[in-house]
Amino acid sequence: MLHVTLRQLKVFESVARNLSYSGAANELYLTQPAVSMQIKQLEDNINLPLFEQLGKRIFLTEAGQELYQYSRAISQQLADLEVALDELKGMERGKLNISVVTTANYFAPHLLAKFCQRYTGVTVSLNVSNRETVLKQLNDNLIDLAIMGQPPDHLDIDSQSFMENPLVVVAPPSHSLCVEKNIAVERLASEIFLVRESGSGTRSAMERFFAAHEIKINKGMETDTTEAIKQAVQAGMGLGIMSKHTVELELETERLKILDIQNFPIMRYWHVVNRKNKRLSNVANTFRDFLLREAEVLMHESKT
Repeated sequence: MLHVTLRQLKVFESVARNLSYSGAANELYLTQPAVSMQIKQLEDNINLPLFEQLGKRIFLTEAGQELYQYSRAISQQLADLEVALDELKGMERGKLNISVVTTANYFAPHLLAKFCQRYTGVTVSLNVSNRETVLKQLNDNLIDLAIMGQPPDHLDIDSQSFMENPLVVVAPPSHSLCVEKNIAVERLASEIFLVRESGSGTRSAMERFFAAHEIKINKGMETDTTEAIKQAVQAGMGLGIMSKHTVELELETERLKILDIQNFPIMRYWHVVNRKNKRLSNVANTFRDFLLREAEVLMHESKT
């Protein structure tokens, strides 16, 4: 009979998914030696090697691949059990696991705070990551819900829009275009734009927009953070295209200005996303419904 613990399976599943002992250690808040010890004990228990190392990389053995499938199934069953128990508790208690793309972090905590004020027994685990990481978390079934701009096409998901996400062109107040109105979009061809990394939803929307208008823009600095773009625009390094939600403070303090460009803003929408085959808890379902019913109103009220 196998003497395998749930803890060993959890550690193994994380190492197998990340193909990294250090990655699993970071994910599980353990030391790398603790992760290695759990894997060693598991291999001793089943009397088969689970990983093999080639150079600096590790790979699953045949036994490891087999165990990985079962460990994922067990993890899913435990998650379903937790959901079922939460449903018996109703909304008095429960945990919400949610990830948001970095640009959504400018408003998501406000909405989560409103939700938790209403349902005081709910605890929230919030992860803020780039789009690629959030999609991986969805694919690996590590989260209940995600908030992002453009939903992915390649995952089997449910997605619903809950709030407008206007993309605007921002400039430092000293820029010559700040005093002009109804500026032709073609004039942007002579400007330098500071852009997000490839794969970013904001960048993809920007590139589609300029391609549709047959405009080739000059790209300056590329970065994976909205904050870096805002600071660079304020410093006069170029213009930026970003969600209006991310620059509310800078607009109020007049550190940035929105340019009056024809065909802007580019109107996108924020979406709440979950895997189709995931059984959502009462808490997750209630939060999703909360976003669909109240998010836009609450955000509007916070600005008035």
